[in-house]
Amino acid sequence: MIRIWAKVMKKDKIVKQFMLEKFESMDYSCFFKYLCEICENLDIPTPVLIKTHLFNYAKYNVLRFRKEDFIESIDFDKLVLENAFL
Repeated sequence: MIRIWAKVMKKDKIVKQFMLEKFESMDYSCFFKYLCEICENLDIPTPVLIKTHLFNYAKYNVLRFRKEDFIESIDFDKLVLENAFL
């Protein structure tokens, strides 16, 4: 089972959040699909996903996207994804 807690942060406060739940095992080749679904539900642009992001999520169970990771302009400070199924 996959549970990813996504938080949109502005000045260290949560302004939006979403919990992605899938009844399947984690497949990192599908992580971009999960990210797109999360961003669609939060109504925010999708950030650029690179291999380092995947390694950080796999190793530390948390992933932070900053303004530099988005191509479009955003009105928040960061998007944080946490593995909520530990």
